[in-house]
Amino acid sequence: MYIKCVEIQNFRKLKSCRIEFTEETTLFVGANNSGKTSAMDALVKFLIRSNQFTIMDFTLSNWSVINNIGMKWESNYSENISLESSIDEWKDILPTMDVWLQVEENEIHYVTHLIPTLSWKGGLLGVRLRLEPKDIDTLLYDYCISRAKAKKTISDAQIDHGEDPIALELWPRNMRDFLDKTLLTHFTIRAYLLDDSKYRTVSNHIVTPQDLSNENEPLDKDPFKGLILIHNIDAQRGFSDPDRKNDLSESNVTSNKNVGMLSSQLRTYYSKHLNPTIAPNSKDIGALDAIERAQKSFDENLKKGFEEAILELSKLGYPGFSDPKITISTKIRPIDSLNHNSAVQFELMSENPENNTVPLRLPEQYNGLGYQNLISMVFKLMQFRDEWMQVGKLEESLKSDSSYLIPPLHLVLIEEPEAHLHIQVQQVFIKKAYDILRNHENLKENNNFTTQMVVSTHSSSIAHEMNFSCLRYFRRIAVIKEGEVPTTNIINLSEVFGQKNKEDKIGETNRFVSRYIKSTHCDLFFADAAILIEGPAERMLIPHFIRHNFVKLNQSYISLLEIGGSHAHRLKPLIESLGITTLIITDLDCKDPSTGKKVQPSKNKGLESRNTTLRSWIPGESSIDKLLNLNSDDKVKKSDDFFNIRVAYQYPINIKLDKNTTVDALSNTFEDALVFSNLDTFKKLEGNGLIKKFNDVINKSTKVTELEDSFFNILKSSNTNKGEFSLDLLYLEDPETLNIPNYIHEGLTWLQEQLETKKECVIKHSLQKIQIPVTEGI
Repeated sequence: MYIKCVEIQNFRKLKSCRIEFTEETTLFVGANNSGKTSAMDALVKFLIRSNQFTIMDFTLSNWSVINNIGMKWESNYSENISLESSIDEWKDILPTMDVWLQVEENEIHYVTHLIPTLSWKGGLLGVRLRLEPKDIDTLLYDYCISRAKAKKTISDAQIDHGEDPIALELWPRNMRDFLDKTLLTHFTIRAYLLDDSKYRTVSNHIVTPQDLSNENEPLDKDPFKGLILIHNIDAQRGFSDPDRKNDLSESNVTSNKNVGMLSSQLRTYYSKHLNPTIAPNSKDIGALDAIERAQKSFDENLKKGFEEAILELSKLGYPGFSDPKITISTKIRPIDSLNHNSAVQFELMSENPENNTVPLRLPEQYNGLGYQNLISMVFKLMQFRDEWMQVGKLEESLKSDSSYLIPPLHLVLIEEPEAHLHIQVQQVFIKKAYDILRNHENLKENNNFTTQMVVSTHSSSIAHEMNFSCLRYFRRIAVIKEGEVPTTNIINLSEVFGQKNKEDKIGETNRFVSRYIKSTHCDLFFADAAILIEGPAERMLIPHFIRHNFVKLNQSYISLLEIGGSHAHRLKPLIESLGITTLIITDLDCKDPSTGKKVQPSKNKGLESRNTTLRSWIPGESSIDKLLNLNSDDKVKKSDDFFNIRVAYQYPINIKLDKNTTVDALSNTFEDALVFSNLDTFKKLEGNGLIKKFNDVINKSTKVTELEDSFFNILKSSNTNKGEFSLDLLYLEDPETLNIPNYIHEGLTWLQEQLETKKECVIKHSLQKIQIPVTEGI
């Protein structure tokens, strides 16, 4: 049994989406503000903490609908019209989460309360969790009465206030304001069974959840009690689980703010699983006997130590004949030995009797914070696992309950583990976390119990360790209508590259992109935009061009991918599925079609481009003449307001050979385009390698064709080191003084404008027609 997927509607940015789970680890990735936190919060609130819902969890674009319902009720109330309402007014805007389980036939005994029909023999089971009014009539009357009281109070005050109108608005100003304070009073989570025959695959990322009819009755108990055990680790807010308040089961445990995180967790683990005073068995007798002996010995020492003090008290006439006698007694609790700042120590050097070395140990606070957190998080996962498997005293305490069964499914939610871990240990954690959750004799080879781990992250280091099939990309969707807000679609990256071939092997494109992204650029999944470039020279210099010339672009999160024109087109399925605004900076890479040989580009000679990206992706053209005649708009593949792709390649640049001669020059690669754009600089620049060769040619040539041909011949040489050329240039010349090649400047300008438009669009549509209150009604 496992969770196949969840479908979330009307929860914050998640207007309507499906998140498919893997059977082991599912990783949420995406840029900032893409909805990852919303998804994790939805899972936590619907499945664990339903008492933490607020009005802010409703999708913002639904607030106007909520207020319209309130206005209608208020109008009917003030006009003494019969007040009637039904859930139908609300059902399209209520936060919901559909949980779809995949259940085998031999697991039916776990889900008897969820079986939809007598003919069901295993497969999908669906449960809808919906935040809805407890009683629609009570909500209606309470709101109308509250509004009427507020208006009457203002009206009465206006009489004393004179002609000046009162600007103050009392609570509740509208239905949204009313629910801001009373949501949990009037709303609750109810569960409904879904029809598995109406489960549909997602088409173009559009989710159409099934409707509930008025005949659907809510379940009378928690549908997942005894079925799913859920634990979670929050980001930045410390570690937590549903039973946090019961972590220290022994009362009167002294609070100590200096106690380390791991020490605190060890106390909790001890209390739940090891405490010998709880349901003692034969294995505990030795420990209990030792505690008893130690307590008696300590009592004797205390009596001797206090004997003189008590004797001195007796000289004062106390205790007298009828007064109780003073005696000293102790109570030794093993858990107290873990309640200090040295309970957990890290040993730096072991004891060695042979050379009389003593062990060197430091308290846990003196170990590196990153490793403290790693150990603490790993131990927390061990606690989750052992609580699920009822290790130690938990098993003893549940033996009396013959009806108890270990839940077959364990769901662990981890939000942004990088908030606790530095980069070096993030990869260690994500590689080991799932194995730790399964490291129990009843789990390793036992398919009757399933563990699913869901992790959200902004860390490319964590994403690097996961297979594509585990990643769920949160894509921000553009606003289409006024008054709406940006929402999110979730992309299952295992489906990006299509079906498997006849040999049941992943296609070449999938294999290449998976290896390439994993080995180099997992930050693509978190970027605001991507720039695809040809080689090492662009990779070293373009960041400088951006830093010194494009302020807004430099403030954005840009993923720079070094991938040649012969391979960039292989990223097409990924780029278009992720919906990342992308600039492709590539080369003309000209050839003579009659010979197939690489040649210097030139107009009106029937030459073609060898660049597969230009030929098969954008702009889908091979003719050099046609490529050079395209305007800027023809180099853009438009999708929507939030996602376009543009290609930038060499086109003629106006240069001066001398003071009186201006001509057009055409380059074939980034390097010669850079030289053409900075002829005066390279004419004076003294260096080695390519820089010296360019310098010699510039000073000897008198015609532009000589320059073009010479540059072409220099760069096609097999011993050309373009990376070394960039390093030498950075050493000899401040990149801030370099002129940017025209085609790159044009492309970067376009990218900056795209990101600015996107930013303005988000702000505009988030605020338009949606009044987010700065202060609440009094």
